Amino acid sequence: MSPRTDDVSRYLRQTQELFGDELYLNISSQPSTSGMDGGFGSDITAFEQEICQCQKCPLGQSRNKFVFGVGDPNASLLLVGEAPGAEEDKLGEPFIGRAGKLLDKILAAIGRNRQKDVYICNVMKCRPPNNRDPLRSEVDQCEPYLLHQIHLIKPKLIVALGRVAGQTLLNVDKSLKSLRNTFHDYHGTPLMVTYHPAALLRNQDLKRPTWEDFKTIKDYLDSSK
Repeated sequence: MSPRTDDVSRYLRQTQELFGDELYLNISSQPSTSGMDGGFGSDITAFEQEICQCQKCPLGQSRNKFVFGVGDPNASLLLVGEAPGAEEDKLGEPFIGRAGKLLDKILAAIGRNRQKDVYICNVMKCRPPNNRDPLRSEVDQCEPYLLHQIHLIKPKLIVALGRVAGQTLLNVDKSLKSLRNTFHDYHGTPLMVTYHPAALLRNQDLKRPTWEDFKTIKDYLDSSK
């Protein structure tokens, strides 16, 4: 089976799991998430309330708080991490602590913040034990929630923060270096991959390439206004 066929099969399986046997189609030249409301709330707040008690995978039993996401519901920029960490699980908000503060500084440098034209979330809404990588079975249960968030927010650009987030969303086993400097496609929305802010705290040498990525992000969003 080809990688493209794998993607289509996975997408259809996820859609059936959440929305039942009725298939919604948007006939166009590009894949799209429009028409995928599947009975979910038509705004971010309602959607969060509908899924915040999710128990579809074992992570629902071990979490402290469901980490849905924060930011501007009409944002042009959607930042997606891998999964909540210990602090996020405790407080219910993505990207807090030292890494979150660094991310806030990066966003300020391109004229944005958590409430201004940016939405921040994770692929996984619950923390995997000991911050391990999410299992494919867990991603399959949670990724459709991200797809519906994208459908509601309609960002112009998705940025995957970190290798695991990039690999998970693109369903590839490639290095972060090979995923950077490219506009990928995620269900019809352009996607870039850059370093996780936590990696910058561990390795100062990553700050320059990350800044180059965010200059590209700013230029892309400015040119698409």
